[in-house]
Amino acid sequence: MAALLPAEWIKNWEKGGKSEFVQLCRALSENKNHDVGFRDIQQALYELAYHVVRGNLKHDQASNVLGDVIEFREDMPSILADVFCILDIETSCLEEKNKRDHFTQLVLACLYLVSDTVLKERLDPETLESLGLIKQSQQFNQKSVKIKTKLFYKQQKFNLLREENEGYAKLIAELGQDLSGNITSDLILENIKSLIGCFNLDPNRVLDIILEVYECRPEYDDFFVPLIESYMYMCEPQTLCHILGFKFKFYQDPSGETPSSLYRVAAVLLQHNLIDLEDLYVHLLPGDNAIIEEHKREIVEAKQIVRKLTMVVLSSEKTEEKEKEKEKEEEKTEKPPDNQKLGLLEALLKIGDWHHAQSIMDQMPPFYSTSHKPIAIALCQLVHVTIEPLYRRVGVPKGAKGSPISSLPNKRAPKQAESFEELRKEVFNMLCYLGPHLSHDPILFAKVVRLGKAFMKEFQSDGGKQEDKEKMETLFSCLLSITDQVLLPSLSLMDCNACMSEELWGMFKTFPYQYRYRLYGQWKNETYNSHPLLVKVKAQTIDRAKYIMKRLTKENVKPSGRQIGKLSHSNPTILFDYILSQIQKYDNLITPVVDSLKYLTSLNYDVLAYCIIEALANPEKERMKHDDTTISSWLQSLASFCGAVFRKYPIELAGLLQYVANQLKAGKSFDLLILKEVVQKMAGIEITEEMTMEQLEAMTGGEQLKAEGGYFGQIRNTKKSSQRLKDALLDHDLALPLCLLMAQQRNGVVFQEGGEKHLKLVGKLYDQCHDTLVQFGGFLASNLSTEDYIKRVPSIDVLCNEFHTPHDAAFFLSRPMYAHHISSKYDELKKAEKGNKQQHKVHKYITSCELVMAPVHEAVISLHLPKVWDDISPQFYATFWSLTMYDLAVPHSSYDREVNKLKVQMKAIDDNQEMPPNKKKKEKERCTALQDKLLEEEKKQLEHVQRVLQRLKLEKDNWLLAKSTKNETITKFLQLCIFPRCIFSAIDAVYCAHFVELVHQQKTPNFSTLLCYDRVFSDIIYTVASCTENEASRYGRFLCCMLETVTRWHSDRVIYEKECGNYPGFLTILRATGFDGGNKADQLDYENFRHVVHKWHYKLTKASVHCLETGEYTHIRNILIVLTKILPWYPKVLNLGQALERRVHKICQEEKEKRPDLYALAMGYSGQLKSRKPFMIPENEFHHKDPPARNAVPATVQNGPGGAGMPTSLTINTVRLEEGTTEETADKLKEKSQGVVKVINKTVNATPKVTTSNGNSASNSKIIKEKDDKEKSGKEKDKEKKDKTPAATPEMKALGKDGKDKPKEERANKDEKAREIKEKTPKSDKEKEKVKKEEKASKEEKSKTVVTIIESKSTVEKEREKEPSRERDLAKEMKSKENAKGGEKVPVAGSLKSPVPRSETSESEREQKRRKVDTHSSPSHSSTVKGTAVLPKVPLVSENYSSSRVISVHFLQDNLNELKDSSAKHYINHTTPTLSKSKEREVEKKDLDKSRERSREREKKDEKDRKDRKRDHSNSDREVPQDSTKRRKDENGTTGSSKHSKSESPSDSPRLNEKEKEKNKSKSSGKEKGDSIKAEKMEKSSSGSKKESRHDKEKTEKKEKRDSTGGKEEKKHHKSSDKHR
Repeated sequence: MAALLPAEWIKNWEKGGKSEFVQLCRALSENKNHDVGFRDIQQALYELAYHVVRGNLKHDQASNVLGDVIEFREDMPSILADVFCILDIETSCLEEKNKRDHFTQLVLACLYLVSDTVLKERLDPETLESLGLIKQSQQFNQKSVKIKTKLFYKQQKFNLLREENEGYAKLIAELGQDLSGNITSDLILENIKSLIGCFNLDPNRVLDIILEVYECRPEYDDFFVPLIESYMYMCEPQTLCHILGFKFKFYQDPSGETPSSLYRVAAVLLQHNLIDLEDLYVHLLPGDNAIIEEHKREIVEAKQIVRKLTMVVLSSEKTEEKEKEKEKEEEKTEKPPDNQKLGLLEALLKIGDWHHAQSIMDQMPPFYSTSHKPIAIALCQLVHVTIEPLYRRVGVPKGAKGSPISSLPNKRAPKQAESFEELRKEVFNMLCYLGPHLSHDPILFAKVVRLGKAFMKEFQSDGGKQEDKEKMETLFSCLLSITDQVLLPSLSLMDCNACMSEELWGMFKTFPYQYRYRLYGQWKNETYNSHPLLVKVKAQTIDRAKYIMKRLTKENVKPSGRQIGKLSHSNPTILFDYILSQIQKYDNLITPVVDSLKYLTSLNYDVLAYCIIEALANPEKERMKHDDTTISSWLQSLASFCGAVFRKYPIELAGLLQYVANQLKAGKSFDLLILKEVVQKMAGIEITEEMTMEQLEAMTGGEQLKAEGGYFGQIRNTKKSSQRLKDALLDHDLALPLCLLMAQQRNGVVFQEGGEKHLKLVGKLYDQCHDTLVQFGGFLASNLSTEDYIKRVPSIDVLCNEFHTPHDAAFFLSRPMYAHHISSKYDELKKAEKGNKQQHKVHKYITSCELVMAPVHEAVISLHLPKVWDDISPQFYATFWSLTMYDLAVPHSSYDREVNKLKVQMKAIDDNQEMPPNKKKKEKERCTALQDKLLEEEKKQLEHVQRVLQRLKLEKDNWLLAKSTKNETITKFLQLCIFPRCIFSAIDAVYCAHFVELVHQQKTPNFSTLLCYDRVFSDIIYTVASCTENEASRYGRFLCCMLETVTRWHSDRVIYEKECGNYPGFLTILRATGFDGGNKADQLDYENFRHVVHKWHYKLTKASVHCLETGEYTHIRNILIVLTKILPWYPKVLNLGQALERRVHKICQEEKEKRPDLYALAMGYSGQLKSRKPFMIPENEFHHKDPPARNAVPATVQNGPGGAGMPTSLTINTVRLEEGTTEETADKLKEKSQGVVKVINKTVNATPKVTTSNGNSASNSKIIKEKDDKEKSGKEKDKEKKDKTPAATPEMKALGKDGKDKPKEERANKDEKAREIKEKTPKSDKEKEKVKKEEKASKEEKSKTVVTIIESKSTVEKEREKEPSRERDLAKEMKSKENAKGGEKVPVAGSLKSPVPRSETSESEREQKRRKVDTHSSPSHSSTVKGTAVLPKVPLVSENYSSSRVISVHFLQDNLNELKDSSAKHYINHTTPTLSKSKEREVEKKDLDKSRERSREREKKDEKDRKDRKRDHSNSDREVPQDSTKRRKDENGTTGSSKHSKSESPSDSPRLNEKEKEKNKSKSSGKEKGDSIKAEKMEKSSSGSKKESRHDKEKTEKKEKRDSTGGKEEKKHHKSSDKHR
């Protein structure tokens, strides 16, 4: 600090220093800042005195100037005394004596300025002695000690109570008087002071008595608090706290109990800040450490209790021990030690001192204080008071009076809440401290919840300012916290209070489900671990749940349900978690559990939904079984439970649906199982592949018919539940997203999920995804209103191009929209014009269709490449995809069936005597109403279908544009329409088949029905192999329906002629455009159609056998599924059926151990196949073959007695099927071929015109004998019937309408058929002419074929010399057979006869003309789908079908060209010289003349035969056909050697040539003679005798050669054609 007295002043003291110093002192003492002035004056005086001490200034000079300064301030003498005091200490320490002397002199000089007493106080006794102020310093010291002792240590003696009873009595009387008058605390205080003074009372004791009296008179707070406050001014501050502390200490004995009045007094004093909490807190027991220890101990005990509860108890003794322990624990809890801190806390809460109460609670573990009931109740009471005004304003329910709660008299209590913001500030904090112990006060619980409800109402409706919104958001989050920390835990501790649960739901339902589920999650997984009480409750709940679940059965659902209900009111999360864990293990619990949940509250249902989702999302659980091929049973059980519980109870679905959507977004499709179950149960829409045809038919009707006859279970009362599902989907905008996600996920299953998964599982997941999509789409279609649907589903191009929805799914979703839209437009148009004529209606319907579909036609163009639209029009494409079975046909039989059922029901109701009349009436009314609805629906659908068909009639001409070939058109149609849709759903499969038929029936231009069917049946391997299990089932249905149509046409000529005869779909000349309906020759005739059908059956067999032989799981499973589906219509032909049966039998044996599911499928099919066997027929009944004699075709050979006309290729294949490997050696085969004759002798056909199945004409003599036998004895014939063909009659039935005509067809040839037609039809002149024309045409055809044969013969004769020996050929043949048997899968036979080669030389002029006309316009071979042109090759029955030449020569242009080329190749390869053209012509002319003559003769003879036969059959019309069938059956039945002997072996061929020759010769001379000769010749040749004439021998060799060369070439040709395919 700078010096205030400069040295110059001291030097020039007298001149100017003195005056300067005085001036300075004056200035300093006038300074307004008292403290600063005081310090500066002190310094100035000190410096002046210090100069004197150092000798720079004389002491008298200093004393003079000090005399001047002393007046400036009152306290100047005191300041000067202080300065002297400091200098005294400083100088006494110095060694220099003179300085001390200077100091003494200065003080002496200034004694007149400072009084003695002041100096005596401040200076040392020695200094005082030297100044002469005291005599002796020692005496002075002694005296001061005595005074101090007297002052501070000598206790004043007060009078205590027993000594001065009057004073204290007066004091108590003073405090205890009636205080109601004008008596104030100040007045009383004066009296108390007087008493203390008068009776010399102890003041602390007086204070103690005041407190005692206050304890007894708690109502006089306003008097005692000011009194104590005033009294405390006389005492030291700590006194009050100490006295209270002593009071509390007094009660701290183990047996002592602190009175509540003391707590209250302490609380009031704390509230008025008369004492500090910190000061008092240390006096209270127990210590904080002890409290923490106790809390920890409680947690440990709770955990031990849990452990004991979860232990498995084995004997009854242990249960007794358990009970004893429980009792002990209860006793312990009954006597808690006295806790003064908690007592004080309770008192603070009661008087409303929340601030101090909070401080005490903070010192303790969380919820420790409120776990004591009195405190919890006190805090609840405080909350009641605080929320009162707000509750009265917004919380009281309408009509409730309520009991108002008065506010606390205490002004320092928390402010009452008037608004939600105040509620948050004041009350929410209190509730947080209360925690789960709000359970002690259910009324307060309800009030808080109601306030929450009121707030949510305000929160949701509030559209105020931004600030308000932010405040509301804060409030909302606080409310959620309160719910989580207080309301839900409190509910857990309440005793099953259903009302509280419902009250809470009132608030919860206003929260979005995301918040609710978050709260439930916290409640379930965290809350129960936060508090010892809750830990115990959780354990007890689980224990109780186990008890109930162990006893739950179907029989005691009600009582168990009530117990579950009780338990669920308080602890739903724990209970449901346990129940769900049990359901996942035991799925038989599902039904009783679902039934027992009827006593739950709404909140509990919501919690159940959350628990289900949590269980589904459990990451620890595997979704697949250990074999990785099937979905885990726990997931299946949960899904099933979901469906049942969501249907039965009003549970919110949004969370579950969103969960499924989220799983799909994440690319997981397992959980679609849940959606599938929920939709099935709630909407009653079933997805099952096992639908019967009746159900499928019902599904094509209206909604009512679907509900009645379409599902397995009669699902009733789904109206409410489906409405709930619909609302959930629409409210949360999940309808379309779920559809799109499922549609996209189908491919995701394969390409994203499917990587590591087992193929079987991938298929299952794909099916599940697809089925759920179909089911869900069906639900939306039937439940959404038109507006909803149109608003939500975008247009088809957006769906496909933007959302990348597969086309089939996109149309599936859009289809209902089109239907809705068209019907609404149609209704509008109807209302606009009231024209009632049918034509008007149809016109309006077509207009509305055009309006709706025009944009769709535009939209679909973008879905495919422009090239596609060259073949099919967008209109056709859209029409195909937008229609359904409902639009195409009315299921009359289904409607009739359901109506009849209802009639039966009504009759049963009438007959039921026990039913009360009113119930009878109700039931009958219900049935009648249903019946009326069904009939009305049928009528409506009928009208609709007629309108649709009219529309299609108008559209059809623009459908197929045929800018390229018909082949291409069919390819596109199958590729883009039929195949994607036929595997979409079972109804779509039926629809596809119907649609094809419809397009055919509509005579659609450029549509070749024949090509279409051929393409469908020809090679199903690829399609079948690429299907999933359910798709295979649907594909099977599609094939079944297609086969049904084909079989219907095949069964009866009349049906065929009516439905196909004149239709453009059956044109065999495929011109690029247009069609000439008048040209009958271009149509495929009935007989050839039957050949085509056989070819299709053969193709199906070939594909099936191939699939069964692959060993691939998918191939085998799928083909078995398909075969099972098409069983009603395939196999029809016996040998094909047998081939299949053997192969399936082999599968059964191979897969029994390896793949049990395949084994089961194969066994199932095998059993069904066996049951169908009686209905199968031999091939020659399936498609009729004209006898060679008629057509003069030489080599008509049927392949062995068993394989009635089976293609040679297939015969070889079946050999392979039966024996598998090359078991049969060449020798065995030789034996077989030799043994054929014996069999032939046994198996002879009933009609002399048909060749036997071994290709040798049945010995006519034998046949004649048989005829005689028949005429002799009908009995023998009956016996034969029984022995040989027990199932002949069913077989005939199986032929359907064809049954009666068949025998005639077998006996007669084309001429006879023509006759039959004559007989059947009414013989008008026109028709007669027509018939004649047909006969003529057939004659011409025959003559042509004769020509070709003669030509080929002459060619072969020239080659005769070059032929190798017969034996060599036989050996070669055997080898080739073995190769065919053991080697390739493409069935080719070494000895296969090629069709009679039709070289250019061997064609009739008419054919050549036709060929010239059509070669340029015939479609090129399409290689888009299957490689070669799909129409059957000339043999028509199979690729290598060598046994029949029946086909009309002009059948299929493509194939003729192909065959022409191949046959030409044969001859080129073998360098066979052809005839010169001139020779050809001559031969042709001759042959034509001869054949005409012969045919005339034949006609005459036939007429005669017919009359004879009519006579024969008139007696037993049905028996003969049966007999012939019987024998045919027998032929097919012959097994082993006879069945597979190859008729093509060279030893057979001479017989044929002879036979044919002989037949031609003997026609004129007489039938019987010729027959006997033939029989003889046949016997000779078969026995292998060498008595043949040279001519015969030559012929044989020639024939052989042709066979061998033809066979080889055929083999080559087939290989190449297969490659091409």
